[in-house]
Amino acid sequence: MNRSAKTNRFLSLLFILLIIILMIAFTHQTKLTVTSASFTANGMIPVKYSCEGEEISPPLTITAIPAGTKSLALILHDPDAPVTGGFTHWVVWNIDTSGNIPEHFKNAEQGLNGSKQPGYKSICPPSGTHHYHFKVYALDTRLNIGISTDKPALEKAMSGHVLAEGELIGLYAKTKH
Repeated sequence: MNRSAKTNRFLSLLFILLIIILMIAFTHQTKLTVTSASFTANGMIPVKYSCEGEEISPPLTITAIPAGTKSLALILHDPDAPVTGGFTHWVVWNIDTSGNIPEHFKNAEQGLNGSKQPGYKSICPPSGTHHYHFKVYALDTRLNIGISTDKPALEKAMSGHVLAEGELIGLYAKTKH
């Protein structure tokens, strides 16, 4: 093999290696782990957190928060609700990065739920078992947005600032009808 062929082969291998490294770098996304001391993933959410109970938010723990995270945001959404696009129960941002969201959480900034009211709207499916998605985002900034922010507005404000995200899904069906 002459010198020119060896150089071309080396450059080809270098190019392939570069493509592999770039593919890994751009497809690797950090994933947050979201758990609750009150229910397991895809498990039943206790009555306490529903319209049949105390109507307070459940505790959440977030781990695997990446370096550089300046704040967390959370959206609680029920895609099974009988309204177009589902129903949003909670919109929260500028949560500290400790990874601890205690029960009946009132800190951080809370926007409008699907009832156009600020704060947590307890889970209350009209019928059947619904899936409640607690989606948490690690952001590279704190957001400067108003209290009239709803789910679409929060998603727009977070665009380009999400370092990682994670989700915990809980189930609930009314015990009384």
